[in-house]
Amino acid sequence: MTDTRPDQPAAARRAPVDASMTLLNEVMHRPLDPGYAAAAARRAAGQTPHRGRTGTVALVALAVVLGIVTTAAAVQLRAPQPGVIAARETLEQEILERQATAEELSARGAELSGEIEQLQGAALSGASADVLDSLQEEGALTGTQPVEGQGVVVTLDDTGGGLSSGATDASSLVHDSDLQRVVNALWAGGAEAVAINDQRLTGLSAIRSAGDAVLVDLQPLVGPYRVEAIGDPDAMRTSLLRSGTSDFLQLLGTQYGIRSGVTTQSRLDLPGRSAPTLFFAHAPETTVDSDAPAEETSPAPGTTDGSGTPSAPHETGQEIVE
Repeated sequence: MTDTRPDQPAAARRAPVDASMTLLNEVMHRPLDPGYAAAAARRAAGQTPHRGRTGTVALVALAVVLGIVTTAAAVQLRAPQPGVIAARETLEQEILERQATAEELSARGAELSGEIEQLQGAALSGASADVLDSLQEEGALTGTQPVEGQGVVVTLDDTGGGLSSGATDASSLVHDSDLQRVVNALWAGGAEAVAINDQRLTGLSAIRSAGDAVLVDLQPLVGPYRVEAIGDPDAMRTSLLRSGTSDFLQLLGTQYGIRSGVTTQSRLDLPGRSAPTLFFAHAPETTVDSDAPAEETSPAPGTTDGSGTPSAPHETGQEIVE
């Protein structure tokens, strides 16, 4: 037990206050309310604090300096770095060079296609009418020959249809799947030739998307999209109805503002495509390594043995019926 002497004062007997209690004591015993009350009393008495001219000038100068520094920092952050500018210029130059190369190759391809047509015409000059008709029919089916005839036109327009000008919802744009559905319904209805914005579709054509752009055989297209199909108009319109494509187009219009329409045309002219490049697969040639040891194989039943005489087959106990 500890002995506490009665004559010891209470302040001396109290344990020392922990250092962490200092902040709590300041908040409890010295609140901010008296300071606010004193300031309110001075304002009520008309004793407003007077700011000298020097302090005002210093405050204005400090504000101007801070504004200039902040503006300079913002401009510096927004300005692209020299390395970024150089890389962008290099990419732009490379894009222009690639585009020029692509245009040259396209022109060369068109020139070669014309030469092929001339050579083909010279080779078929003495062919019979049946052969020429067969070639024309096959060219129309494969998409290499231009065709004309009656058909239907399906249009899909996503340029400002039903939405505000600032809308950027991807659902309000025509997707590759929308065009694929329309084209498949037309093929199912007996279409003989189909083109999208004058891009003839063949058996090797692909309708894909890259971002918000729709690609047909890697050629970017922009709306409005015009799908032309040559064939029996009634059969193709019926196919659009039976496949649910017509209802789907109406749904695109009511929910996403994509306008569409199906019209019958008495005459359509679809361009032909260049002949596709055919790729052939070949089996790789096997080479025999002369350094590899030859494998020893045992003679099969009925073949010659090691002495060169034919060996008799194993007796199985079964009769051989001729």
